[in-house]
Amino acid sequence: MVRKSAATTETPEPAGTESKAARTRTRILDAAAFVLSRKGYGGTRLSDVAEQAGLQAPAIYYHFPSREDLIEEVMWAGVASMREHVEAVLDALPADTPPLDRIDAAVEAHLRHELEISDYATAAIRNAGQVPERIRARQVAEDNRYADTWRELFAAARDAGLLRPDLDVSAARMLVLGALNWSAEWWNPRRGSLDSVVRTAQTMIRNGLSAAASAAEPAKPRRRATA
Repeated sequence: MVRKSAATTETPEPAGTESKAARTRTRILDAAAFVLSRKGYGGTRLSDVAEQAGLQAPAIYYHFPSREDLIEEVMWAGVASMREHVEAVLDALPADTPPLDRIDAAVEAHLRHELEISDYATAAIRNAGQVPERIRARQVAEDNRYADTWRELFAAARDAGLLRPDLDVSAARMLVLGALNWSAEWWNPRRGSLDSVVRTAQTMIRNGLSAAASAAEPAKPRRRATA
């Protein structure tokens, strides 16, 4: 798999001012995200995290009281970094960008962050159904904030009359996010480029949502009435 950089959500310190303790904490989090994204909740051991971080295992307890506290931080940061990345991409678009083009941009940003940029995002997505509820609480709150970003995207497209009239908009949004997240389970760069995955996802999602695509579809043949 591609070795991804690990993105955190903390504001970086000016060069030369970050403390040794803060740098070590970041190393531990980066290592935990790497291990958790590959071995899962059940397979993540602090000894593996310490080895990945180049530390002795007891050093982890100076920064995190327990394995669960460390995993909780990674899971929260995974969703928070995804939301911040996607929102930054959307904020950088021109104000008059059409709603469906904004959805295209969000699809690409989500996939690239999940599959190329952040071990944190991959860890959060892959382990969402594995960690205990007490660990997921912060992540769930952040999930809801990220879902709001997508609700706004879909609402804008709906209000502009760009979505198929037969869509359940809420179900469509959940299906899109589910498909994007599931790509972390199957995508491998040896099977095809990420650019191709992004283009394919954008094409399928736009054609599945767009009222214009619906209007261009051939009429379905009517069933013959049976006696």
